[in-house]
Amino acid sequence: MTTRTTYWLEYAWLDTHVEPGVAVEVAGGRITAVRTEVPAPPPGAEVLRGLTLPGLANAHSHAFHRSLRGTVQVGSGTFWTWRELMYTFADQLTPETYHALARAVYAEMALAGVSCVGEFHYVHHTPDGTPYADPNAMGEALLAAAADAGIRITLLDTAYLSAGFGEPPNAHQRRFSDGSAEAWAERCSVLKERDHARIGAAIHSVRAVPAGQLATVARWAEERRAPLHVHLSEQTAENDACQAAHGCTPTRLLADHGVLGPRTTGVHNTHLTAEDIALLGGSGTGTCMCPTTERDLADGIGPAVALQRQGSPLSLGSDSHAVIDLLEEARAMELNERLRTRTRGHWTAAALLRAASADGHAALGWDDAGTIGTGMLADLTTIALDSVRTAGPLPRLGAETAVFAATAADVRHTVVGGRHVVRDGAHTLVPDVPQALARAVEALRA
Repeated sequence: MTTRTTYWLEYAWLDTHVEPGVAVEVAGGRITAVRTEVPAPPPGAEVLRGLTLPGLANAHSHAFHRSLRGTVQVGSGTFWTWRELMYTFADQLTPETYHALARAVYAEMALAGVSCVGEFHYVHHTPDGTPYADPNAMGEALLAAAADAGIRITLLDTAYLSAGFGEPPNAHQRRFSDGSAEAWAERCSVLKERDHARIGAAIHSVRAVPAGQLATVARWAEERRAPLHVHLSEQTAENDACQAAHGCTPTRLLADHGVLGPRTTGVHNTHLTAEDIALLGGSGTGTCMCPTTERDLADGIGPAVALQRQGSPLSLGSDSHAVIDLLEEARAMELNERLRTRTRGHWTAAALLRAASADGHAALGWDDAGTIGTGMLADLTTIALDSVRTAGPLPRLGAETAVFAATAADVRHTVVGGRHVVRDGAHTLVPDVPQALARAVEALRA
């Protein structure tokens, strides 16, 4: 029997404007009708007071990095010193501890209005590189964690084969490597999609997959019409090493091996040449910006405006989870550009919300999510308009209020597939998310 629900939205963002009094009818997890000019809740309707947006898409996540929050803020250093500390936490993960941590992290995302996550997953094997009895035990733990937290997931199973150009995996990286791209493809081909989960691919970086094996990963994704993500030019050291090894930029290397295209997303895309930008935009390759992590790691500010103008769709991710707040990521992308250029208004609030919703879902292979419209997945996020941060502006300025004033703390409701996962700021499936996070992180420290 199909469950039918009507949600009455006090205010709804409908892609281009804020509409008061909207009734959204849901059946089988999808929106069956959107009715405007409904001034009061219909009988029996679920009432969502505030501004309701489509569910947000966190297009780039490393769930276990959540355990680093606070710890890596002590002292100074670089991306590379941060990476060494990250490895110590990766070394401690088991399928059981990873499930517990990811369940809590994904619940934190739901509390922040995220209905779908792209999990860039490369911790595949035991610490010495031996496969688990189930070679996909770690990936299955992540898929189960998302289900338990009530959100959707695209598992971006990641090929990670070398420590650098021509270098074998180091002691920490042995558990990341399948030995070859062919072995990687064989293992992740066993993973099965399900209602809440889709399977994609990732190339960790050009330094982590030998050039001759890039096409194998790209072909695997192409054959399945699956999303393909890659860390790209996050650090100038990667660019320098690629030039030394191959005489070209990482973007050119990817282009020459058939990696770029409309189902591919480059994550960060920070240090690019004009030719790189033209290659990415001209091929329709997406760009996932992670401004909070990029600031935290002192990566730099990527050319998001130029990329989008050239044809690269923008999405957003919380990456290392220094914070989990897609509204902050959207705000930061605009504010970073203001600092860089000393001019204001590079994106409208509507454009930033699209990056956090429809375009993020598209980057993860969920073209049927990210918009409040008939036939779309019934994923909704409601932002309070009466908190100390959001009170005052006119409701018709709700998009501007959400992007430039609200935070994850203002999320009141998250609905995924018509199911109320967060109600009145409380998670309905994970009773005490802070405690779950504390216990999961402590288990890794132990």
